[in-house]
Amino acid sequence: MSKSGQLGFFVGDWRVSPPEGLLARGGRTVRLEPKAMEVLVYLASRPGEVVSREALEQNVWRNELVGYGAVTNTVIKLRKALGDDTRRPRFVATIPKMGYQLIAPVTRPDAGDHAETPTQDIDRPLTTPQPERSRRSTIRFGAAVAALAALLVVGLIQLWQADETGSAAPASIAVLPFENLSDDPGQAYLADGMTDDIITDLSRLANVRVIASATSSVYRGTQVSPEEVGADLGVTYVLRGSIRRLGDQIRVNAQLTNAKTGFNAWAQRYDADLTDLFAVQDEVTQSIVSALAVRITSQERDRLAQRATDNLKAYDHFQEGQRLYSTESMESFARAREEYRKAIELDPNYGRAYGAMAVTVAAAVLRGWSDSPAADMERALVFARNAVALDASTPQTHFALGFVHLVRREYDQAAESAARATRLAPSYADGYGLLGLVYMYQGRLNEALELSSKGMHLDPYYTLQYLMVRGGAHYMLRDYDAAIAALEGAHERNAHQLIVKLFLTASYVGAGRVEDAEWIVQEIGVLSPAISIRDVERSIPISDGAVRRAFLDDLRKAGVPE
Repeated sequence: MSKSGQLGFFVGDWRVSPPEGLLARGGRTVRLEPKAMEVLVYLASRPGEVVSREALEQNVWRNELVGYGAVTNTVIKLRKALGDDTRRPRFVATIPKMGYQLIAPVTRPDAGDHAETPTQDIDRPLTTPQPERSRRSTIRFGAAVAALAALLVVGLIQLWQADETGSAAPASIAVLPFENLSDDPGQAYLADGMTDDIITDLSRLANVRVIASATSSVYRGTQVSPEEVGADLGVTYVLRGSIRRLGDQIRVNAQLTNAKTGFNAWAQRYDADLTDLFAVQDEVTQSIVSALAVRITSQERDRLAQRATDNLKAYDHFQEGQRLYSTESMESFARAREEYRKAIELDPNYGRAYGAMAVTVAAAVLRGWSDSPAADMERALVFARNAVALDASTPQTHFALGFVHLVRREYDQAAESAARATRLAPSYADGYGLLGLVYMYQGRLNEALELSSKGMHLDPYYTLQYLMVRGGAHYMLRDYDAAIAALEGAHERNAHQLIVKLFLTASYVGAGRVEDAEWIVQEIGVLSPAISIRDVERSIPISDGAVRRAFLDDLRKAGVPE
């Protein structure tokens, strides 16, 4: 980094302090994730230039193992912090087929400029240095996190039952990523696990809207106020928290804020001994049953009382598998499957591990990363059925079975499993996304659009899958302009998704934009040189024969070879 970059600089009216990882403007301070700050610094070193995705990967990620979506997700977080709008950008513009451009002016203070720089104002409840830990302690730490996540849910439900208005539970909540206060960055996945566990548990309650974890993660590392989160996401309450281990103790701080008033509605600190973790988990389960017995249904109470696993090492391997799967590369998928395999060996009754294995195997087949796709899909189905048989109370296991059925083109079974996931967890955004995708391929297009809207309501910073559903449905309805708008949005999020490129190509042809379609076909040729109409016909899961033939004809017109 240049000396001026170390001193800080301005991007528009934002003052940037790279050493602190902070932005400041008008009395507001925002903390950026390290990668988002590196992207900003790199773009600021080339103001006005179009910087390719490849240049960012080479200069910011520096040969790290990351998926294609890493750059897109980081730019989304950067734009969020800057308050930018992708349709009317004032800071970072996306240049189609080329990269990103910092369009705001960049100014740097003189060496003698002592203008005030952003300062951190973030609650750090514990300051005792973190001692060295063994691998075994890390595993035990994971189980405590799972137990305490359930305890936090109890506290939230008790608060909602005592709402000052005397009315039913508040309509909505966003659970922001818990902060890892340990000196070991490798423990961050445990904080992420707690966040996801709380979101999963709360999503099972029918009278509460819970923002999806994909959207909540956008706020990771930011210093945004609960009022801003509430206004941004349309939620009533915001939960924030932190995790730290001290010797043989784990400390969790949690704070629930009314996003409308800005006042803390509830705050609690939890200290747990690690010497008898299973006893702690049993106690937490009984506390959940007692606390929720009057206010929630018996089915919801039973689901909240169940634990995914009692095996500490299995939990550890599962969380590592989840981290690897999220990077979306052939190598990371293989490593994720190995972690899930270890989890299953350690706990043969770990339903979620079976489900994650099923999804990873099927997703690899879908991406062309399998040498024996037919055999792998049989394996994926066995894993998914085992997942549901072992843990039918968790929406993720039904999602896994639905996803495998969809890849196998077993539409009715896929729809049944996806619908089951949404019934178990009414705020499970991924369930609505999968069900919408199934309906799109089945030709139930208006229902697909409705479900995608519901999922996007729960996941405002939605992934490309929701846009894919909308684009595909609009294409089949011959509303090509709407299809192109959705699919171009999906394409911007990940230009390596072949299915998005194919539907975008067909939509361009339908709209008479053959030159644009031919350009996308050239990109497809680079991404998958051997692709043919025959390959697409075998792989595309459109159930209606007439619609499938029309889709293939549009691809032929754009130049996809037979």
